Amino acid sequence: MPTLTAPPLEVTAAAQQLGQNIRVARVRRRMSQEELAQACGITRKTLYALEKGGTASALGTVFTVLWKLGLLGTAAALAEPDADEHGRILEAARRPLRARRSAAVDNDF
Repeated sequence: MPTLTAPPLEVTAAAQQLGQNIRVARVRRRMSQEELAQACGITRKTLYALEKGGTASALGTVFTVLWKLGLLGTAAALAEPDADEHGRILEAARRPLRARRSAAVDNDF
C-alpha cells in the first residue's frame, strides 16, 4: 500500500492562496458557503476544505466553483504554454543549428 506524503511546500502555498482567493470572491458576492456549495453540487465541508487550501479537492470541483463565481476565465492562464519560459528554452535547445537543403529532384527520365 503506498504511503501518503504531504505535497511540496510550494503546492501547499499555492492551494492556500487559491482558497483565499475563492473565499474573497464568495464573500464579495455575499454568498454563504452553503449557498455556493449547493449551487456547485458539493458539500459545505468540501467548499470549506477548498477555501482552507486543502489539496485533496478534485480539479473538476475547483473549476466548478470558479465557474459559479464567474472566474473560470482566469483559469485559462494555468499552465499557459507561452508563459513557460523554461519549456521554450528547452525547445530552442533541441532545434537543429542549421537546416539541410533538400536533395535536388532529377526529373530527367
